Amino acid sequence: MPVSPTDSSFRSLVTTLRSAGCVFAEDEADLLIATARDAAELAVMADRRVAGMPLEHVLGWAEFLGTRMAVDPGVFVPRRRTGFLVECAVALAPPSAVVVDLCCGSGALGAAVVRALGGGELHAADIEPTAVSCARRNVGAVGGRVYEGDLYDPLPAALVGRVDVLVVNAPYVPSAEIGFLPPEARDHEPRVALDGGADGLDIQRRVSAGAARWLAPGGALLVETSERQAPRTVAAFADHGLCPRIAVHEELDATVVIGTRPVYGTRPV
Repeated sequence: MPVSPTDSSFRSLVTTLRSAGCVFAEDEADLLIATARDAAELAVMADRRVAGMPLEHVLGWAEFLGTRMAVDPGVFVPRRRTGFLVECAVALAPPSAVVVDLCCGSGALGAAVVRALGGGELHAADIEPTAVSCARRNVGAVGGRVYEGDLYDPLPAALVGRVDVLVVNAPYVPSAEIGFLPPEARDHEPRVALDGGADGLDIQRRVSAGAARWLAPGGALLVETSERQAPRTVAAFADHGLCPRIAVHEELDATVVIGTRPVYGTRPV
């Protein structure tokens, strides 16, 4: 049962959070109070937040497109801008779509797509055991399955040539820029979920290299990237037989590259 502190204790919590640099201290205090089961747990949660742990890790969940997704400590926190990738995927997906979420982290992305579609066949994969454990709760809630392994390696062979929508929020921060990330990301999220190699596109290239084999004819690969990197992502898609285009949401500062497998032509092997 959530705690019900007095006005003075609420103000004290707000002051503590604000002193630690929390810009939205009042909102965070409300969330901590609503989540904590008792005063002792509230104190522990407040201490973790003051120490710099992301609010989502402190709470154990993140709101993503109106749904609370489980997010354990050490798991990448889904960003608001990634909702645009979901929007793009839903617009392309056929009824009862086969959806695959690679580099799934918490599984929020794939789960949101299937939830928005009102159903579908969802498979997700990640190389991080902690992320896989977390994703199984979110993906399982919509009837999906989660696999542990590197990109396509753990996926069942029965999915080859059947995937309608392949969504990927692969790491795309260049290695040399990791140190400039906010401490909440740099210190509390796994580097494997952030570091995209020298130019940030190492994982995107590997994903695009294998995508056509797994996509159904007319199926689409959707990858979140940055505006600066998008032209190179487009080139990688084209190099591997996909028909690429760029979608942008200026308000969210979100860029998605979409690559469609041609309906006609030789089937990839």
